[in-house]
Amino acid sequence: MTTAEPLRDLIITSVMDRAGKNGGFVTRADLSFVSLPTGGSRRVIDAARGIWNPRDMEATLSVVSSPSGPYADREVEGGLFHYSYREGSINGDNAKLRRAFELGVPIILLRKVRDGVYVPYAPVYVVDDLVGQREFLLALDESVRFLGSGNLNAPERRYAERVVRQRLHQAEFRGRVIAAYQTRCAVCRLRHGELLDAAHIIADRDEAGLPAVSNGLALCKIHHAAFDMNMLGISPDYVVRIDQKLLEEVDGPMLRHGLQEMHGSVLTVPQRRQDRPDKARLEQRFAEFVQRVS
Repeated sequence: MTTAEPLRDLIITSVMDRAGKNGGFVTRADLSFVSLPTGGSRRVIDAARGIWNPRDMEATLSVVSSPSGPYADREVEGGLFHYSYREGSINGDNAKLRRAFELGVPIILLRKVRDGVYVPYAPVYVVDDLVGQREFLLALDESVRFLGSGNLNAPERRYAERVVRQRLHQAEFRGRVIAAYQTRCAVCRLRHGELLDAAHIIADRDEAGLPAVSNGLALCKIHHAAFDMNMLGISPDYVVRIDQKLLEEVDGPMLRHGLQEMHGSVLTVPQRRQDRPDKARLEQRFAEFVQRVS
């Protein structure tokens, strides 16, 4: 370990705390100026390149992976993320990422979900350097660092791959949805990211339940639970409906202000048209609500 490692841990904690407050994502502005609990701030992303190698650190601090980028990063194979070398020699920026492998220090993986918006994963570990394939293997969780050793049998590897892929996709879906809704509940407009979820309109177990923003809603935890239980419905024209039984019930202020007063309100939707809730999916889901409450 290097003398900079306590600083590395502070930076990682600060980035993940920032993501939690945002609702699962960070912006380029967040990463350009991360405040540390000990005072001061640090840059956590390179201005133009995908690998950030601070001068005062012996090893890479963060790497960016973009689905639309020039590199063939592969999400998960055998429970590990394949990250391509930076173009050029096997050294250059790659040398410090290789050093992270040699030292066993954690890095941050920043998955780009839209321009200037990233879902961070940390601590992430470089567990192998495949020079012949010009790529590194990254473990997205400390619990799967041992996967780089190749000691797993086929069923164990398939299980690890499924678990890691699920974690990756769930985090990215949440980050994309909460970012699209500008860290705000679509029903009550609560702006505390820690209290927001990305709810599926059509469940992901359904064929139509794709992990697309248009199949998602940013909801606070009470409205997410009510939506999942069909106590709260959303019509295809974005109007919030509450189960009539709940409207007639007498209880405390949470029921009155949190649910009853939302009846008939209009959903707050993303600015970008392509991110807005898909009306066909809402129609399908609203039919379930109507059937339950009728």
